[in-house]
Amino acid sequence: MSAEGGWRREEIGYCSNVHPGEGLDEVLGIIERGVGAVRAARGLTRMRAGLWLSHAAVEALAETGARSRFRARLDGQGIRLHTLNAFPYGDFHAESVKEAAFLPDWSDERRLRYTLAAAETLAECLPLDADEGTISTVPLGLRAAWSGEKENAALGHLLTLAQALDEILERTGRAVRVCLEPEPGGALERTDQAIAFFDRWLLPAADALRVPRDVVRRHLGICYDVCHQAVMFEDAARSLARLLDAGVPVGKIQISSALEAPDAGAVRALADYAEPRYLHQVRVPGRERLYGAPDLPLALADARLPDDRPWRAHFHVPVNAERFEHGLKSTQGEVLKVLDFLAAHRTFRPHLEVETYTWQVLPEHRRPRDERALAQGIVSEIEWVEAEMRKRNLLAIETARTDTVAVE
Repeated sequence: MSAEGGWRREEIGYCSNVHPGEGLDEVLGIIERGVGAVRAARGLTRMRAGLWLSHAAVEALAETGARSRFRARLDGQGIRLHTLNAFPYGDFHAESVKEAAFLPDWSDERRLRYTLAAAETLAECLPLDADEGTISTVPLGLRAAWSGEKENAALGHLLTLAQALDEILERTGRAVRVCLEPEPGGALERTDQAIAFFDRWLLPAADALRVPRDVVRRHLGICYDVCHQAVMFEDAARSLARLLDAGVPVGKIQISSALEAPDAGAVRALADYAEPRYLHQVRVPGRERLYGAPDLPLALADARLPDDRPWRAHFHVPVNAERFEHGLKSTQGEVLKVLDFLAAHRTFRPHLEVETYTWQVLPEHRRPRDERALAQGIVSEIEWVEAEMRKRNLLAIETARTDTVAVE
């Protein structure tokens, strides 16, 4: 495929979960002061973005006239909404989020209602030229709390969701795909688990409930977060190839990097990143399996974890940064493998978004001073991604064009 068939610059966006804002009014402000500012700083008139919408924001958008107001704000700021983040249900910028980011899980009907309401919003806001919209969601739930009973409930809710999304498609002509996002510590944390879930559990359950398999494949899939799978010491290219070979749709790739401590000195330096808000799962390779801890402070306090092997921590660091202080480095190489894979598989066109939601909890000397500095940091990340895509002939040649957004 020629460069003309590649991604346009405006199609490389980022996830707005880096900006605090749980309510609808706050989201509207983020569209203007956050996402709109990044678009303007990139010199674009239009830009895709992945918005995080909490349960509270989605509920508010169901009120009369709210979605029209929402679409008007998007259009006024030149934001093309193709994808949503519906992973965190509540306040993702609370003093302590940790495991609560996984709740409610897919065994809980609240997760179904929230996700379906988000899908209704996305269907109304998709640009007319969009093939489909995507929504990322929790990897079923937390592995430590998962059970057969929970899995059966989750299967029922996911199949109900697939049927409801098919009804949205018939009613509006807008296709929406909900993508489970594997994460260390989740019920789905490895690529082989994601494949097995689709093949051994989801599709057979669809057969039992007489839900057509093509409906499931059309509306459900995987969101591949590069940071998450790097923490699991997976090779990104191999994992993506396995998903595609297994026929598991990958609707979205979150371009992100994890933090790696290659030796004992660097392991000690991880203490600077042991902050109280987010969950920072740690994995360490053993001879036959991975070892680890559910959070970085616990890992640092666990004398059983070897420090003569590399540690990887689920701490999203800026994707354009390769090395940090005291020997710490990022898993940026896995991002490059993803781009190489896209270059070798030109018909594979998932949504791409940079996701570094941890800017405000980086060590103090690395945190942005204000909203302007945050916007510039995000722009620098996206510019690095663009440069790497350009090296691989993945960016389209820019031409003048007019975009149309669906309005009522």
